[in-house]
Amino acid sequence: MKAKRHDMISKLIASENIETQEELAGKLRDHGFSVTQATVSRDIKELRLIKVLTPEGRYRYATVEKAEADLQERFIRMFSNCVLSVTSAGNMIVIKTISGSANAAAEAVDTLKWPDILGSIAGDNTIFIAVRDAKSVGDIIKKFQKMLK
Repeated sequence: MKAKRHDMISKLIASENIETQEELAGKLRDHGFSVTQATVSRDIKELRLIKVLTPEGRYRYATVEKAEADLQERFIRMFSNCVLSVTSAGNMIVIKTISGSANAAAEAVDTLKWPDILGSIAGDNTIFIAVRDAKSVGDIIKKFQKMLK
C-alpha cells in the first residue's frame, strides 16, 4: 500500500501544484487512500520532496531531481547570457564572461556534473576549468558552444 501511495504522490506532484501537506492528503483521499497528516509528513521525508518556487511566486512540492533540473536550466540560461568566449590550453578550458559574471557561469558549469570536468575556478570575468585529460577538451568546448546557441 505504501508503494502505491508513494507512486500516487509522485504522479500528483508532477501534474499539480500542491503547496501543503493538507492539500496533498486531500488529493490522496480523493484517490482512495486513507491517510493522516503524519503519514503524509513521513511520505514527504521518505520521498525526499522539497518545496520549490513556481513562476507565479508560490511554493509547491517537487522531487529533488526535478528541482535540480529546473535549477540547471536556469544556470544554462545564465551561462549563455554572460559567456563571451571559450578557448583552451592543454587540459584547461578558459571561459571569458561579461565582467562580474564568472561566478554565476562557473556555478552553471558545476551543476552540469560532467564527469570529465574536475573543477572550476572563477574570477570576475574569467573561469578556468580543469579537464580530466586533454583529449576531452575539444568535446567539452563543443558542448559549451552548443549551450551558447
